[in-house]
Amino acid sequence: MKTSRNSLLIKFAIDLTLAAAASWGAFALRLGLPIPKLYQRSELFYILLSLAIKVALILGFGLFRQSWRSIGVRDLTRLGKAVAAFTLLSSTAAFLFSPYYRIPRSIPLIDGMLLLIVWGAARLLVRLFLEGNVRRKGRGQNKRVLVIGAGDAGTMIVREMLRHPESCLTPIGFLDDDPAKQNTTFVGYPVFGPVKRLAAVARGQSVDEILIAIPSVMGDAIRSILETAQKAEIPARIIPGIWEVLSGKVSISQIRDVEVEDLLNRDPVRLDLDEIAGYITGHVVLVTGAGGSIGSEIVRQILPFEPLHIILLGRGENSLFQIEQELRNIHHVRNITTVVADVRNRERLRRVFETHSPRVVFHAAAHKHVPLMEENPEEAILNNVFGTQNLAELALEHAVEVFVNISTDKAVNPTSVMGASKRVAEMIVRSAAEKALPGRAFVSVRFGNVLGSRGSVIPTFKEQIRRGGPVTVTHPEMTRYFMTIPEAAQLVLQAGGMKRNGSVFVLDMGQPVKIIDLASDLIRLSGFEPGTDIDIVFSGIRPGEKLFEELLTAEEGTEASRFKKIFVARNNGLPAELPELLEELRQAAEEENGRAIREKLGKLIPHCQVCSEENGK
Repeated sequence: MKTSRNSLLIKFAIDLTLAAAASWGAFALRLGLPIPKLYQRSELFYILLSLAIKVALILGFGLFRQSWRSIGVRDLTRLGKAVAAFTLLSSTAAFLFSPYYRIPRSIPLIDGMLLLIVWGAARLLVRLFLEGNVRRKGRGQNKRVLVIGAGDAGTMIVREMLRHPESCLTPIGFLDDDPAKQNTTFVGYPVFGPVKRLAAVARGQSVDEILIAIPSVMGDAIRSILETAQKAEIPARIIPGIWEVLSGKVSISQIRDVEVEDLLNRDPVRLDLDEIAGYITGHVVLVTGAGGSIGSEIVRQILPFEPLHIILLGRGENSLFQIEQELRNIHHVRNITTVVADVRNRERLRRVFETHSPRVVFHAAAHKHVPLMEENPEEAILNNVFGTQNLAELALEHAVEVFVNISTDKAVNPTSVMGASKRVAEMIVRSAAEKALPGRAFVSVRFGNVLGSRGSVIPTFKEQIRRGGPVTVTHPEMTRYFMTIPEAAQLVLQAGGMKRNGSVFVLDMGQPVKIIDLASDLIRLSGFEPGTDIDIVFSGIRPGEKLFEELLTAEEGTEASRFKKIFVARNNGLPAELPELLEELRQAAEEENGRAIREKLGKLIPHCQVCSEENGK
């Protein structure tokens, strides 16, 4: 605190000294040296008057609080405004006192110009000195960093390196494919050429580290950069993706290792923030499965929209505790209530609705492990189907405005009990939509696998790599759709804002990814070579699994929405006897009769592939 106060006083004193020098210089330039005796009294008065105005402006515009180490365009703009204000005020004062003092009208103008020059020069010289000092100190001991991308993110991260010499990162220049940037400099560092020159520049400039600073770069481009870096035995890191950088600022702390998520060919998500804010801001939001991967990310994503209150509901106490602590200690959120409850317990849920009156419900609670649900079909039905029914019916009773059910691509032509249970859950939500009041929206959002979520292949592969292998893949042709957790949560929020009652929204998952390619990428990112350092073995398709996933049935088809990444499945109707079939399904689940469960699912879902299997209990 003392050091900071001393720094402010020093900067204030420098500004004041330069301000007095500018006023004296204005008289010297206008009248010459020595100052004629006729003007000496006026000179003293003007210097004192201008200093008073300048002190007021230094304090008013907060100029003494500017960081000279990181002075930028915004800081210089504020400086220019302060000088303009001074010129106006000093000219007015000189005119008012003209009957008493001889102050040439040009003096305030000259003073203002000199003030802008000396104040601006002082700040820029300090910055240049400190940056030069960082460069000198960095020679021979810091890591020499080549930045891929000379755009806003790249230049911001270079400035951060210069401001923080303790990071031990010294920028040496950029690579960028934009022809307009070739043979130019940014932040004082050259653009060596396009990215294809990476290998040559890395050798010629003795690069210690490569930093990818293009937030919207596609996965294939990152993969190519990594392959070149690995051949040159140079580590490569990356700044966050575009959906992770919401503050508009890139910092050194955000630099991280390249993850497999970065290798997906995913376009950036573009959201209608006003539409999302319209149904979340100032309202109570209930999130079920709030401790899970998707549920917790939905909670994080709604925070910027300032809901009135957030109810975190889930069955796992440990995961709920973790997200609650994150919200309270990191995000400093206080308007939250944590409820340990099972969505199968209707009366417990009823008390939650009566106590908190949520306006928005995101339903992410579900059993989703395919092989385990094949062994425990009754649990999939009781939780995924009738937990959803409890929530949907209570949402109708309490006039919830937006109800969003999180579904899965496994609900399409299901080959597993888990997938079939989620398809029936979609039916329940659509049935609730038919009973909803005008202006309400009960919808489902269907998407594929989410990288890094619990139960996904990524944690399994990482653990296998950590143990030295082998990495097990079920089948060489196995493919899946993937997206990142933040992207999935953001698109869920957008789907809720569209308020198309009864719709099943289908998220654009991009191109399917071969699981064997995913395993190979993870092995390489871990610093090993597939087949040489760590083997990949095939374990066979597990019960309930498909070689490939589908996002639509043959009967559905889609229609476009206003958003590039969100489609709407065409409504193919509901079974007329839905209530009766649901009651029969409930009875079969409560009796733990696996064969009967599959039989009832077959009546509910046309072309259900799992429903005729004989592997039930």
